Amino acid sequence: MENFIYSANVTLPIFLVMALGWALKQKGMFNENFVAVANRFNFTVTLPVMLFRDMSAVDIYGTFDPGYVGFCAAVSSVCFWCIWVGAKRFLKDGSARGAFVQASFRSSAAVMGLAFIENIYGSSAMGPMMIIGAVPLYNIYSVIVLTLEGDRQGAKQGRSKIGQAVKNIIKNPIILAILLGMAVAMLDIKMPVIVDKSLDTVAKMATPLALVAMGAGFQGKEALARLKPTLAAAFIKLIGQAAVCVPIAAKFGFTGEKMIGILIMLAAPATPSCYIMAQNMNNDGELTASIVVTTTLFAAFTLTGWIFLLKTFGLI
Repeated sequence: MENFIYSANVTLPIFLVMALGWALKQKGMFNENFVAVANRFNFTVTLPVMLFRDMSAVDIYGTFDPGYVGFCAAVSSVCFWCIWVGAKRFLKDGSARGAFVQASFRSSAAVMGLAFIENIYGSSAMGPMMIIGAVPLYNIYSVIVLTLEGDRQGAKQGRSKIGQAVKNIIKNPIILAILLGMAVAMLDIKMPVIVDKSLDTVAKMATPLALVAMGAGFQGKEALARLKPTLAAAFIKLIGQAAVCVPIAAKFGFTGEKMIGILIMLAAPATPSCYIMAQNMNNDGELTASIVVTTTLFAAFTLTGWIFLLKTFGLI
């Protein structure tokens, strides 16, 4: 019972904040423009500042773990290719296949992952390191599968965007913030108190604002569309990947913050940006939206269960 209460105390506050965002949207306090602006503000300002703050404050030589970063990258890659091979066998529609694969393997790592790690451990270097290993590959692999599996009528246009997508990855503010934070940590640069406190104030906005915006953008009616592939993707996203890979991570000796980072990478809900990419690259946006909504809804229960198991087995 103690472990269950611990797990609920980790997960439920996060989803209650998301529920608050949804309720305020229903009351008319928020609109679609607020959600779009808040997400853009989080992506370009608050999340990068939080990651920069966390990375610049760590003992980079004593904390950086290339084995952990490599494990996250390897697991993300294996999951992606396995899901794509399976989808080619069971899904006939190419545009649905691309949407299915992307939403099945791509987690809301930056928002949901950091929220969970903060909720348990406070600021941490392991969250950014998981993001270094996984997030660039999320973007690269999503471009590949959506381009090759998308609507053939728009495939040529999609392929022409690969170069631009690569440029966008290189100038991604989250990745740049991590790299800059690592550089500051490696050079042992100390920020002036005024700058440090200002960064800390902005960073503290990141998680609550991101969760409120995610809740406000939640559209429950779309979860009823394309039920069978939606449920299959939700199972893979929330249970299947973690069931296979978490025991492997335990065998490698990952525990604590590292294990939570791996769990979120594998079992967090699909990120809302999946929908934007699917729509813009001639893939099944309706299926993507359905998967995002469904995984977000059920993650409140599945993540609580996973954290309960990790706590029970002494892994966190």
